[in-house]
Amino acid sequence: LSLPGTCITPLGILTRESVRQYLQFPPDQSVRILHAKVAQKSYGNEKRFFCPPPCVYISGSGWKLKQDLLKATGAGESCYRLYGYMGLDSSCVAQADTSKLAFEDQPDARMFACAKSLYISDTDKRKHFRLVLKLFLGNGQEIGSFLSKLIKVISKPSQKRQSMKNADLCISTGSRVALFNRLRSQTVSTRYLAVERGAFVASARQWTAFTVTLGMNGFCEGFICYGCVVQLVCTDSGVALPPMVIRKVNKQHAILDVDEPVSQLHKCAFQFKDNSQMYLCLSNERIIQYQVSSSLREQSREVLNDGSCWTIIGTEAVEYTFCEGLACVQGSVSPIPVITGLEVNGGGHVAMLEVNGENFGPHLKVWFGNVEAETMLRSPKSMLCVVPDVSVFSGEWRWLRHPITVPLSLIRLDGLIYRSTFSFTYTPEHNTPPQARGALQNVPESDTLIDFIHQEFTRTNFHLFMQN
Repeated sequence: LSLPGTCITPLGILTRESVRQYLQFPPDQSVRILHAKVAQKSYGNEKRFFCPPPCVYISGSGWKLKQDLLKATGAGESCYRLYGYMGLDSSCVAQADTSKLAFEDQPDARMFACAKSLYISDTDKRKHFRLVLKLFLGNGQEIGSFLSKLIKVISKPSQKRQSMKNADLCISTGSRVALFNRLRSQTVSTRYLAVERGAFVASARQWTAFTVTLGMNGFCEGFICYGCVVQLVCTDSGVALPPMVIRKVNKQHAILDVDEPVSQLHKCAFQFKDNSQMYLCLSNERIIQYQVSSSLREQSREVLNDGSCWTIIGTEAVEYTFCEGLACVQGSVSPIPVITGLEVNGGGHVAMLEVNGENFGPHLKVWFGNVEAETMLRSPKSMLCVVPDVSVFSGEWRWLRHPITVPLSLIRLDGLIYRSTFSFTYTPEHNTPPQARGALQNVPESDTLIDFIHQEFTRTNFHLFMQN
């Protein structure tokens, strides 16, 4: 069994003990891609670079472990340095249209890079596309290819009032957004609202995704609407700005009497709820409060400065996590299998788990904790596996009276581990049948009681949940 560019051979070293040690101290390698939900099309010879630029964060102790292994072979620093290229997922895209990534070390031990020169031409007629990230080591070894989520192509920001028909262009409560500012509409002066070391800054190189939630001042079918009280919370650190009223901006004026849904790439302003004369503003790299003055012509407008006019856009994030520590990988770790959903069929001794997702193949096995499950491939998007008996997880399982939760992983035949965000919970039934209660009173040491406890655990109720 093999994948293109990848040598996959079964290894005998993948044992329950080695997987248990991995789960205890996972030397994972994570690749996280952040990008906007929409991209504005470029026409003719113009190049409308994606804004904010797609970003890549590399994290996990497994990367250093890989470097140390290469160092031990005598390889020079250039051999184990990480390189990357990002482009669109079209086979007709030339290498010149890809963006070379230069990774920088971050204070939080992550590595960071962004693709500042990507755009989509009007010759590309697609309505949606994905970004493709390709990672390599300096010695030429390919690590793998990683896809972004779907990105919608738009011609220009819509100025019409949005409806449910164009819900994908609206900003919904609980979604992630980015904010950027361009002084005098100059691309070189673009600043992004970001959080660095717990403080809000206006950064020229990195942007932060914020979860936007509605306050007390309206609901609007789950969409963020102008005039609503909102709060912006950093998705990484949890740092939040005070409650603010979001206002539509037109010709550097905040419009106070508009209540339509906020749309992708709209110009907007943020008025502090507790001080209506103050707006969120940038000054060079600092975030400040700007005091507005009312328009002399209309009371429903307030005059803003350049620094308090923001552009809002929805963002997406996708993260891939794998571990080469137990593997003998000769080529790429991709295609990366992704679990999107689980469904239990049956129960007792013959419970089956249906695993739904993408990029499945015969080279993958489902593992419950450190126990390999009998796995059958149904299609590239579906696998079926036998749920291991709960008894394999504890030597004292007969007397355990509380649920057992184990993580789910996909492991390739060569030992490469793909950790998922899903787990599986065994929940024992607590209602003891009358005949069993009698057995408990009369023959507490008998085989009947032991058999009953075994049946109680094998008639398990199964619960699935995602751990964020």
